Amino acid sequence: MDIATRATTLLDLHHTGTTLVLPNVWDAWSATVVAEAGFPALSIGSHPLADSRGQGDNEDMTIDDALDGIRRICSAVPETPVTADMESGYGVAAAELVERLLEAGAVGLNIEDTVHSEGGRLREVAEHADYIGAIRQAADSAGVDLVVNARTDAFIKKGVFDDPVAEAITRMQACEAAGSRCSYPVGAPDAAAVQALLDALDGPVNVIANPRQGSAAGSLDDLRTLGVHRVTFGPLLMKELAPDLAALVAPWK
Repeated sequence: MDIATRATTLLDLHHTGTTLVLPNVWDAWSATVVAEAGFPALSIGSHPLADSRGQGDNEDMTIDDALDGIRRICSAVPETPVTADMESGYGVAAAELVERLLEAGAVGLNIEDTVHSEGGRLREVAEHADYIGAIRQAADSAGVDLVVNARTDAFIKKGVFDDPVAEAITRMQACEAAGSRCSYPVGAPDAAAVQALLDALDGPVNVIANPRQGSAAGSLDDLRTLGVHRVTFGPLLMKELAPDLAALVAPWK
């Protein structure tokens, strides 16, 4: 399956009328295991990828580090569409980011509005939308249906906004207008917030969940009932495996 076909497949999976679950993997082994479990597409989380490399999240990895991990994962599952968390873009221009990401084999990406290389400041609404738009334009020029998942940290920037729901809606609407193909208001606190976002946005919405505990908006069945289009686990899948790993090896001490 060539990269353009994988990209279109991933995009189509967001519009089937059912909730798409994209488990977050971090290396070739985890990607192979999850793909063999029957998931039609995968997501690479920056946090678990960084942990697997002995580095920190929030762009402690360089873009070269991140792309090295992404390339290894995509090569391990060549028939499976993979989307990757590219944090806030690693300070790279949109055209270069898209070119290098596609070369590594990924067909989707997350881009957040917290700029880690600049002290963790939050991009302005138009600034973030402009970057998202430039990424979409670069992908279109390459002839690839890159799934641009625009993320906002409006909910996790505690105390910054009087009305985080309204702020998240404003930011995600601007990104949709600029060409994003999915919206990721990370940390939406409850089902009411998720419903407000679903009502206000035209395209798919991504919710983070814990694979053992569900999401802030409820279980997978609850998310399906709400009409959530996409679920990812962020670093939570890797974190949930740690106690199991420790318990497995502990009797052999």
